Amino acid sequence: MNQHVRVDDKPIPFIDVAAQRRRLGSAIDDAVGRVLAHCQFIQGPEVRALEADLAAFCGAKHVIGCASGTDALLLVLLAWEIGPGDAVICPAFTFHATAEQVALLGATPVFADVEADTFNIDPASLERAVATAKARGLKPRAVIPVDLFGLPADHDAIAAIAGQHGLLVLDDAAQSFGAIYRGRKLGKLATATATSFFPAKPLGCYGDGGAVFTDDEALAARVKSLRVHGESPTDKYDALRIGVTGRLDTIQAAVLIEKLKIFPDEIAARQAVAARYAEGLADVAITPRTGNESTSVWGQYTIRLAPGRRDALGAALKAEGIPTAIYYAKPLHRQAAYRDFPVVDGGLPVCEQLAEEVISLPMHAYLEPAVQDRVIAAVRRALAR
Repeated sequence: MNQHVRVDDKPIPFIDVAAQRRRLGSAIDDAVGRVLAHCQFIQGPEVRALEADLAAFCGAKHVIGCASGTDALLLVLLAWEIGPGDAVICPAFTFHATAEQVALLGATPVFADVEADTFNIDPASLERAVATAKARGLKPRAVIPVDLFGLPADHDAIAAIAGQHGLLVLDDAAQSFGAIYRGRKLGKLATATATSFFPAKPLGCYGDGGAVFTDDEALAARVKSLRVHGESPTDKYDALRIGVTGRLDTIQAAVLIEKLKIFPDEIAARQAVAARYAEGLADVAITPRTGNESTSVWGQYTIRLAPGRRDALGAALKAEGIPTAIYYAKPLHRQAAYRDFPVVDGGLPVCEQLAEEVISLPMHAYLEPAVQDRVIAAVRRALAR
């Protein structure tokens, strides 16, 4: 994340965690120092304080901190008792953690296609995926829409389909916490929402961390129990259910409390960076858009190029000292671990197309306009060739 490469003798990180660290200054040191002083490293007071701050930020009634975004997905699926014979609809164009937890529980991920302009699950493909699951003798139980690269999926359309088919909705907001869909912040749009605080995320800690958001009191109680070995709320040595060790570390909670204070400013800065990219690149590449009356937190800034041009651009930018990344070169159904799981009838043509076209440029709240202009100019030079 802070592997610096150089353009005009200035370091350009792909994601600049260090710049944020400098801005926060002693606030982080003081927050960590308080934890070191009281020594409540597991489920300390900062965990409860962070949960309250996150609930106030997004409006969710219940927030449960956990060890990672992956654990956040797992805890909700465990609470819903997802298991063998159940189908969970997932987009194939996402990080594999989305489907991984479904498969770990013995359920079957059924892969749906995405929309080319938003990178998010296509509601029409979701509808077909339900039929595909039934045709395979599976019981459709849930859908996990992913708000990819920071942009909310079409949650109203997803909710309507889920309601018709009795599906639970687990929003994978690992890359998008802080985004807004039609006036509502993520954390309120689904039966449950999972997010990640991995350091590279828009709101990241200094290690692993995550959270579950829900307005369902019973679900919140089950998740709280499951994150600590399924313990009873009155006797931790009386297990009510089979659980895991999925707690959020107190030191990471302390870090996040301080980072959340500047998060709105950082979201605005990310949006300004995205707008500058769009202005500078829209005539030479397919730039991402925000649809459905949504705002993105721009977890990544990902452009699309005609097939065959991406590798040349990446090489040209690397030669000029500009880092890029490809999310994702292989959709899930093409990865070895997931090749045997069902694919929606009609296939996944958009996922496969995007995997050949996408490339992500440096994106963070501290990308200075002059540095960003160098990136834009380098992209334009490379594509002009």
